[in-house]
Amino acid sequence: MQRQRATKEFKALVTAEMLSRVATGMAPLYQAIAASRSFAESWTRSIVTADLDLMGELLRLSAPLAARQGYGTNGIGYFVDFDFPRSKSVYSNGTTIPPGLVQFTFSTAISRRIARAVLPFYHELSVNRNFAAAVALGIRRGDRRAVDHMVRSLVRTSALRAVTIEESGIAMKFKYPGSPYPYRNLLFRGIN
Repeated sequence: MQRQRATKEFKALVTAEMLSRVATGMAPLYQAIAASRSFAESWTRSIVTADLDLMGELLRLSAPLAARQGYGTNGIGYFVDFDFPRSKSVYSNGTTIPPGLVQFTFSTAISRRIARAVLPFYHELSVNRNFAAAVALGIRRGDRRAVDHMVRSLVRTSALRAVTIEESGIAMKFKYPGSPYPYRNLLFRGIN
């Protein structure tokens, strides 16, 4: 019973402002990954070698707002953390292979495909207050169907296999032909 209450309180934290700020910070990174193979290859190298200096340099070049946040890698993906002191929360965004499947592997080609696919969604969150409010409301209510519809209206690829509400945010699961691993693009409440 206490776990259910904690989950409801947890879901109540996400706001349109939070989603919009994270999207505003991350959209330029997704644009850089999608637009430039050489940038994407350097980004992948920073992930699989856990080179936080290179990651920071690439973030400063492509997404200055994201570069001012916390960021990290686990060798199979990356996350950028956005701090929201007033609500005492952190929201994270990134792309990763689910843990336990492989180590120190991340495909530049798949990363670029995912970046191209999610860019319209993050762009819309960053510029359309009503859309961000609707997504936040869907997450808070646990309305998977509404959130799935909003995501899929902008993330238009058959490789998008699932959209779920997790950790007061959204998880998009992608599976591309030629890749033995699924990838997940995550927007979620992190640890503060």
